[in-house]
Amino acid sequence: MANSYFQGGVSSPSMNSGASVLSPTSPASATIPRSNALQNRITSVLSASYADLEIRDALSILDDRGVQNTAEARRNLRLDVQQELIECNGGIVQDFGKVADQLKRIGAAIQNLNASCAEMRKHVGAANRETGPMLEDAKTILNEKRQVETKQQLLDAFKAHFVVSDADLATLTSTAEPVNDAFFRILLRVKKIHRDSQVLLGSENQRLGLEILEQSSRHLNAAFQKLYRWVQREFKSLDLENPQISAAIRRALRVLAERPTLFQNCLDFFAEAREDILSNNFYAALTGAPVDQDHPVMGKAIELSAHDPLRYVSDMLAWAHSATVSEREALEVLFISEGDEIAKSIQTGIESEPWSRSDEPDAASIFDGRKALNQLVDRDLAGVFRQLRQRTEQVIQNHEDATLAYKISNLVVFYGSIFTNLLGEHSTLLETLGPLADTATRSFRSIIRDHVANLQANLAISPDDLAPPDFLVEALDVLQVLMKSYDTSIVTSDRTQRIEGFQPVMQEALDPFLAGCENITNRIRSPDNHIFALNCLQVTKAHLRQYAFADRTSELQFRIEEHESELTKAVHAWFLHESGLNMLVDNIATVDDLSSSYKDPNQLASIAQQLDAFLPTATEDARTLTRQLEDKTLSRRIIENAAERFCEDFEEIEGLLVQADEMRAAQVNGEVEEEVFLRDVFPRTGDEIRVLLS
Repeated sequence: MANSYFQGGVSSPSMNSGASVLSPTSPASATIPRSNALQNRITSVLSASYADLEIRDALSILDDRGVQNTAEARRNLRLDVQQELIECNGGIVQDFGKVADQLKRIGAAIQNLNASCAEMRKHVGAANRETGPMLEDAKTILNEKRQVETKQQLLDAFKAHFVVSDADLATLTSTAEPVNDAFFRILLRVKKIHRDSQVLLGSENQRLGLEILEQSSRHLNAAFQKLYRWVQREFKSLDLENPQISAAIRRALRVLAERPTLFQNCLDFFAEAREDILSNNFYAALTGAPVDQDHPVMGKAIELSAHDPLRYVSDMLAWAHSATVSEREALEVLFISEGDEIAKSIQTGIESEPWSRSDEPDAASIFDGRKALNQLVDRDLAGVFRQLRQRTEQVIQNHEDATLAYKISNLVVFYGSIFTNLLGEHSTLLETLGPLADTATRSFRSIIRDHVANLQANLAISPDDLAPPDFLVEALDVLQVLMKSYDTSIVTSDRTQRIEGFQPVMQEALDPFLAGCENITNRIRSPDNHIFALNCLQVTKAHLRQYAFADRTSELQFRIEEHESELTKAVHAWFLHESGLNMLVDNIATVDDLSSSYKDPNQLASIAQQLDAFLPTATEDARTLTRQLEDKTLSRRIIENAAERFCEDFEEIEGLLVQADEMRAAQVNGEVEEEVFLRDVFPRTGDEIRVLLS
């Protein structure tokens, strides 16, 4: 539209202008003004900014209304717009007139409604003035009703919580009623009442709280007294051998623990009863006489079946161990199977009974169920262990046997370790076994020392065959038994502890006898003293090395090597003396010492003859010399070492002889026809000596 509008508006003047310019008839004065006006119009049109929004909107509206760009349209455009605007305003005025009429009718309706509301307010006010007192009375009555209902509910709840019926009180306190689930249920309720009544003491109803607290305390005390007497009756008929112990007694003990005094009294009563029962059972097992006809003794009596004292003591300890295990298992069912309930109950009771607390600082805050169980087992078996100790001491005193006393000591120590694992290190039963083991050990030492004292006369007698003396052989046999007993009874696996534990026994049962052998050795002449010492040390070493904790190989081997060295020296000296070579070894140290032999070789020839006579039987004669040495391997080694030393001495003499002959030959240089050489007089060589002595 804009394009067509501008095109239509510009085309006509252009054509007219062109025509007037090209027309030859137009005057020049008329052509110039029209041309300037047209240019000004074109310039104004072209200088207009069509990017202006108002122009664009106006052109868009003209385009939408379908206005053509004609002269008439341009002339009438303003009039048409104004006429259209007047018509629109007239329509709006008519519409507002209708709205005014409607508002008038609405105002009349609102006035009527206000009049009706005012009339209704008058009637409502009159009704309120008439019914106001009645409503106030109704509210007061309803509030009072709610208060009464609340009080009734509180009263019902209070009675249901704090009041116990007569039937329940009879079940709780009457001894004629059984102790069953109903008893424990009512007891639990009364304890809750007693606990909750303390809350009332902090409220305004302190008198009511005190009355309920006092009443519940009486009921609880009566209930615990009934439970205490019932537990005592049950303990009298309780059979711990029955694995199906009543659950009621376990529950009763757990509840009774809330009264530590009553609980401890029950434990004391139970311990005394069990001590009597177990003591009687132990006596019956020893003698075979039954405690009563309903409980006969199973098997043979220990005194009749034990064929020796050690078996007798072992059977008694085994019976005590079996009884301890059975008693502990049964008491665990009674006191430990409920977990920590008894400990918690005792802790609660200690808090409610401050007078039952111990003087120890931790006793009131810590209760060890296992420790209490071990203490109860100790008390139950105290009578059994007293009898066992008396009878074992009688066995030790009646038998003067060192091995028996030591075996009993080891047996007691072995069972002591077992009881320690069962009952702990602080068990009172160990206080009985410990002195018993010490008594057996003292008896063992006393018997050994008396035996050593009795052997003082034998310690001065030297054996003819140089064999280990009878007292040493007997002591080693006894020590063999002691080592076996110690090995089977010791419980520790630490090698150092095992060695240290057996050293006192070695000092008592072996060292005195070795000292006696050493005294005998000092009184015997060489080489028999070394043979005797080696025989004693070798047999001792062989016995001790069987057990690692008694092995003294390092100590004995040093002494054996000393005597072996001395015996080797003695055999070596015998070789030199019997062969005659000792004269040469003692007198000849250099070549110059042989100068006299050239003048008189008879002495050297005599030694050579004695050597030749000695060599064929030298080894056999040496074996005869050491025939009393029991270790033949050692004997052979000693002879071989002595022979080796003899050969070395001979080779040294042989070397001096060769050097002397060489020096002699150099000095004579063939001037003497019949010069004597020492090798001719002493022809034996070192190789020949080694062959003959091998």
